[in-house]
Amino acid sequence: MSQGQPRRPQGQTDQASDQEATKYGDVVDVTGGLASKPVAPQDAATMRAAENQVLGKTLDAGAASDVQSAADRNLRSGVVGRNQGNEVVQREGVTVSNSRDAQGNVVVTEAIADQIVGQYVPFDVRRTTPSPTPTPTRGDSQWTAPSPTPPVAVNPTGITIGEALEATAISVGDKPVDQGDAAAIEAAEARAAGLDVNEPSGLGAKAQAAATFNTRVAYDYNMITISDVLSDAASKLPQDKEVTREDAEGVTGAELSNKPFLMTTPGGVADTMATAARVNREEKP
Repeated sequence: MSQGQPRRPQGQTDQASDQEATKYGDVVDVTGGLASKPVAPQDAATMRAAENQVLGKTLDAGAASDVQSAADRNLRSGVVGRNQGNEVVQREGVTVSNSRDAQGNVVVTEAIADQIVGQYVPFDVRRTTPSPTPTPTRGDSQWTAPSPTPPVAVNPTGITIGEALEATAISVGDKPVDQGDAAAIEAAEARAAGLDVNEPSGLGAKAQAAATFNTRVAYDYNMITISDVLSDAASKLPQDKEVTREDAEGVTGAELSNKPFLMTTPGGVADTMATAARVNREEKP
């Protein structure tokens, strides 16, 4: 690579790029090795997905927004690749949890790799109504031991399959659809409808068509992406339902059976469904 080319292959950084990059320690209060790591796009996508799944939205002034801004700067500077993520974040995860203080106010706590990076009281969190006499939940008990699986406060309806698919469109929206993604989307759609077959013009059919199209395209920028298929997924499903463990296992099996290395995509359909199922189980009394 010549010195006149600022961009570098995805997933690679060198000493010069690390010096130019916005690092986690510049954006949030973290220590150790994470503080010196460049903020990467896939880390930001993971945080947005966690906020969206737990809170129903990405907070304008939350940690995910700050991390996303830093990742965007690094991407524009060419010091990180579009699909790059930090191993420590992918391994140890991101936690977004709801709890309540003594006054009954909802308090949102966010952590990266078990380090708390944000704690605040939002004024508009979907499905969360502060009460002067809150009932303790399992979410309240996890303040001292954040987990990579986001715990949730009271949510009477649970995360649906459509909502999980929409979260996938946020977390890995720029990823070209492959056969594993298409199989997972087909399985999710079938489980939402309670059928053994998919709608001929449904999300699964569109995902399969996208995966087939992408195999015939030479360049990523011409390919059909996850967000192209799954944006507003909940409104495109003929029926929807709360995600269960059985749903997540079925979708995971479908994705794995169509992946060459038998690995699901981090933040992908199976991964998001599994997280939604765990979140829904946390909400059960």
